[in-house]
Amino acid sequence: MRIKATGTITENLGDGRTVRVAWDPPFEPRDWYFYTYHTTIVEAGMENETARHLVDFVFRGAAQDYAWWLARPYWAEKYGVRPEAAATAPPTESQAIDADEDEIAEVEEEPTYTIDDIIADGCFLSREELAGILECWRSKKNLVLQGPPGTGKTWMAKRLGFALVGSKDLETSRSRLRVVQFHPSLAYEDFVRGWRPSGDGRLCLVDGILMQAIEAAASEPDRPFVLVIEEINRGNPAQIFGEMLTLLENTKRRPSEAIELAYRKEAGERVHVPENLFVIGTMNVADRSLAIVDLALRRRFAFVDLEPRLGAAWRAWCATRGLDEVMCAEIEARVGALNDDIAASASLGPQFRIGHSYVTPDIDETIRDGRSWFRAKVETEVGPLLDEYWYDAPETAKAAREKLLARLV
Repeated sequence: MRIKATGTITENLGDGRTVRVAWDPPFEPRDWYFYTYHTTIVEAGMENETARHLVDFVFRGAAQDYAWWLARPYWAEKYGVRPEAAATAPPTESQAIDADEDEIAEVEEEPTYTIDDIIADGCFLSREELAGILECWRSKKNLVLQGPPGTGKTWMAKRLGFALVGSKDLETSRSRLRVVQFHPSLAYEDFVRGWRPSGDGRLCLVDGILMQAIEAAASEPDRPFVLVIEEINRGNPAQIFGEMLTLLENTKRRPSEAIELAYRKEAGERVHVPENLFVIGTMNVADRSLAIVDLALRRRFAFVDLEPRLGAAWRAWCATRGLDEVMCAEIEARVGALNDDIAASASLGPQFRIGHSYVTPDIDETIRDGRSWFRAKVETEVGPLLDEYWYDAPETAKAAREKLLARLV
């Protein structure tokens, strides 16, 4: 960011666009390499040490402390500098130019990934439904996509993240969209912060992916950052999140709500979750091995149900990949009848229905023989799942499989 002028706002014209400014005398422009440099107006809360550095640089003529910034993991990684090697020199000219060009391009151009791109990638929800989910996520900050297997929860979570970030390009979004999967052995020390062996035979305090995401979001507060948590109900949320579960709440996303962590890197260290960090999880509601979701987690996340989608949008997608209209209608009818049977089953229920992804061609797939393709899907994917569902009634599973394939020549 090139600081070209400073001044004091003297009047707000109330139109949401214009303020009057008493400009300071002109000065030689100064380049700033870190922290926020995107939106027109940014709040620099003075309780934030990073904001204080920016204010001191802009309004008080202080020098930029490059060593201080490059000792912070997010900026060290962004500029490719090892924290212990940080010197009192700015990033190299090529690093600074590359970063400036990247940021300018992202500010001046429209987002390269939007709701329309989600639909083009193979989503069967309407534009209005997707817009509603994104709006809910922006408001609540934390969202869980839940539904039966095969309803595209992980697929959807990542693409909603891309839409929020505004790009699907890995180079652009890699530092702003992180993905982690919960599992029974995952612990607070893995996800938030814990002690880990270092190369010199000692233990050191290491930040997990949540603290890394918080650091990144706090470093660029005017850009959205996304953390995707797959299978969020497969671990123990109370154990994995710890005190961070409280800080995730959308009403506590401010420095005044900061608290001390179980493991502190320095005396008096307090942490809060920034407003621009958005968390999205996925939840398989058909897994018998999972306990009821912690009520504290439910209170802090909005929940969106994803249903099997075999309709007009699904048929249009399949038609462009080689499935003829008759075969599409057959698949839709057979899978629909199976899902009706599953929903009515006393031992199963609606949460065990078969999702559309089991019978949806990939984006780059071309179907030459629709019947053979559907038979292979049933025999290798849907059938084994039915065997799991009716593990104590194999004849029921066999009958359901045969019904799917009946008279399929």
